[in-house]
Amino acid sequence: MRLRFEAQAMNSLLDTLKAEGYGVIGPRARDGAIVYEPVERADDLARGWRDEQQPGRYRLSPDERQVYFGFASSPHSWKAWLFPARERLFSATRNDAGDIAFIPEQDTAPQRAFIGVRACDASAIASQDRIFLEGPIADRSYSSRRKNSLIVAVECTSSAACCFCVSMRTGPNVRGGHDLALTEVSRNGRHYFLVHAGSNAGRRILERLGARIDLPNATPEEEQDAAALVEEAGKTQQRAIDPAAARVQLAAAFDDPAWDEIAARCVNCANCTLVCPTCFCSTMEDTADLRGNHAERWRRWDSCFTLDHSYLHGGSVRHSAKSRYRQWLTHKLSTWWDQFGTSGCVGCGRCITWCPVAIDLTQETNRIVRHEIH
Repeated sequence: MRLRFEAQAMNSLLDTLKAEGYGVIGPRARDGAIVYEPVERADDLARGWRDEQQPGRYRLSPDERQVYFGFASSPHSWKAWLFPARERLFSATRNDAGDIAFIPEQDTAPQRAFIGVRACDASAIASQDRIFLEGPIADRSYSSRRKNSLIVAVECTSSAACCFCVSMRTGPNVRGGHDLALTEVSRNGRHYFLVHAGSNAGRRILERLGARIDLPNATPEEEQDAAALVEEAGKTQQRAIDPAAARVQLAAAFDDPAWDEIAARCVNCANCTLVCPTCFCSTMEDTADLRGNHAERWRRWDSCFTLDHSYLHGGSVRHSAKSRYRQWLTHKLSTWWDQFGTSGCVGCGRCITWCPVAIDLTQETNRIVRHEIH
């Protein structure tokens, strides 16, 4: 049974999170986009905005419903808060005697509550957990951030034109990976949230919230209304792929002529990998001062669309745009299964929206699966 609180009590939820020691990160409307940044009050959230998405197009427009979470996705993803775009790993200093000291970065991370995590993004965080935590060597900085993160997920009650989470079985309903899950309902003159806990930490937050505001059980009618909104969001999705077929067919499509056609359009800008919530390619940068007494090693995001990413002695392994796009899509939808046991795609549609030449991952994948040549 889920609990209910009125929409005007959103500040009480934020205050409860902060009282428990969490810095709250949530969606804000800034510079024509939804961004994930620190929030203090409910008025900071992107209330009253919806996103209009098409291949190669993104716009925000006012939403007369004045709901808090009326958008589908963002050019940002929660990856940036768990696996930063750039971070220092260690520094080294040399004193006048020539002794060198290596100083690793501290692994302690502040407590953060992520509010507004969509179902697809909760699945993306779970995917990155497998990458950074469940391998033979866990990433210490990611582990620290993840351990100190509280996930407040929000079920989708509307879908953007580029969404295809239903076919990837990652949404629009939240299916796990959350501490709290919210469903926002605005209909028949009422505006409220249904909430349930998915962890002990989430249950503790609900106990604290219940000491601040009234948290009655949701009525059967309220449950039905919430479920109907989420179901309708799924039914409106127009894009889809078959994950099982993609896994098999892409692995066998090395010489498919479709790769040449895609490469003729792809500009290798790496937008798709930068907005993707699961991509994890990185590179290392070493810097030193002019005297050679101080050096630092930094890790930053990289992309399989760059020539340097596959550089070995003598040159790049993937020297053509065709080979780089093929590597990305085949890894994302096929060989990712061999590495991590799932698809590397969660159906958020960001790569479609933010591709400047409007390459559609679902369309191109389905072409190859069906052996269609245009």
